[in-house]
Amino acid sequence: MQTQTGHKRWTAFAATAVAVGAIGCGDLTTDTAPVGSGEPSSVETKQGAVTAAPSRALDPKTRFFIPAPNPGAVQQVVDLVKARKLVDAARITAMEATPKAVWFTDGTPDDVKAAVRKTVKAAALLKTVPVLVAYNVPYRDCAQYSAGGATDTAAYQAWIDAFADGIGSAHVVVILEPDGLGIIPNNSDVWGTPEWCKPTGPGATPDDRYAQINYAVDSINARAASAAVYLDGTHSAWLGANEAAYRLNRAGVSRAAGFFLNISNYQRDSENQKFGSWVSACLAMISGYAAGGQAWWQPSWGCPNQYVETPAGSGNWIPTYTPENIAAVDAAYASALAPGWIGPFVPATHFVVDTSRNGKGPLDTTPYGASPYNQSAATVNALHAGNWCNPPGAGLGARPTANTGVALLDANLWVKVPGESDGSCDIKDDHSGPRAWDFTVYNPWNVAVPDQNHFDPLWGMVDPAAGAWFTQQALQLAQNATPPLF
Repeated sequence: MQTQTGHKRWTAFAATAVAVGAIGCGDLTTDTAPVGSGEPSSVETKQGAVTAAPSRALDPKTRFFIPAPNPGAVQQVVDLVKARKLVDAARITAMEATPKAVWFTDGTPDDVKAAVRKTVKAAALLKTVPVLVAYNVPYRDCAQYSAGGATDTAAYQAWIDAFADGIGSAHVVVILEPDGLGIIPNNSDVWGTPEWCKPTGPGATPDDRYAQINYAVDSINARAASAAVYLDGTHSAWLGANEAAYRLNRAGVSRAAGFFLNISNYQRDSENQKFGSWVSACLAMISGYAAGGQAWWQPSWGCPNQYVETPAGSGNWIPTYTPENIAAVDAAYASALAPGWIGPFVPATHFVVDTSRNGKGPLDTTPYGASPYNQSAATVNALHAGNWCNPPGAGLGARPTANTGVALLDANLWVKVPGESDGSCDIKDDHSGPRAWDFTVYNPWNVAVPDQNHFDPLWGMVDPAAGAWFTQQALQLAQNATPPLF
């Protein structure tokens, strides 16, 4: 379980930070700074907003909690100082001195209650708000790199009750089950198309997953009244806005503070903000039609989304945020939300965005189709689809803040802990995995066939296990931070 581990690690880290402080890295306290991402907002700002409800959860002056640094980060700073790479040492120091989430992923109910309480108390001493990730739903991540979770629904309910009891009366942000609505066991989408996650065993149905998330929302609301709970809305290049809204509605988002986007991913702020506004608009339509007794209405065809068939008639649907498509989807929602025979519908569901690693946006995989790599189009496309798994060239994104200046955006947060690996990325026999690669075409490392499945050709190494410190990627994230760390 990843938890805040106390004073000693910070003391050692602070001593190292003093050694690099003379280079003038400036104020590292970033939790109340403006967004400053350099990207224009694509959602109506709070000033002059006419349809967005006020935030239910976070004051713009909120200061978020900074947990103790990862031991790998401490060692990396020590090593960089010894090598006289003081600027890079200061960058890693600044990255670790930025607020980020604390993840709770396993343990008994007593374990998680004690761990949450320890984190909450540490944050209270600093008069800050902790961001807590509950990540233990049954069939978590559907046997991928972060697989695990409670054994069944009863075990999950006991665990989430204890998680909530650990919060008590504290004011916290809860990120409830990343991927919990993006990856649903044995699910079919709103058009009835079966999805890929097909585990067997108790509690492995969509109804079970929705019941588990609904239970968690109600348990936390009842036991931790000052917790702001956000549910999984995936991200701007995953579920369509209509699909995301449908799942959020079934999962009880109307009883939560809102939804979250881009956890552990790399999609750009402008696209996540626009996508979030469309999901909120679709949720307003779902609520409005339900209140009007129109049970026939379905978001599958009633809510526009970000996907465009490219080229027309090809059957290849891609997420598209061109000015033309944004204008078309905005216009469609404006028409649907306008006063009418049931409306007007008012978008009121808020959201937060994980900006921990999206400063440079998603990985551009097109160079891998050219010399010297010469990977096939199918392999490059598969590699693009799996770019979430430790892509090189990524950078830290906008700093955590609740002062976003965006009507429906409650906060930018660092939820994924930057520097921690997504996992030892696999390929598959058909080169379709997250690290799709044809070693028969390009293999300067002379990796033997039995070892290729776990070798990452983009880094030229075997990536660390999920959650372990990834020194090379941590340094790139800090060096490529957008905006810069100092």
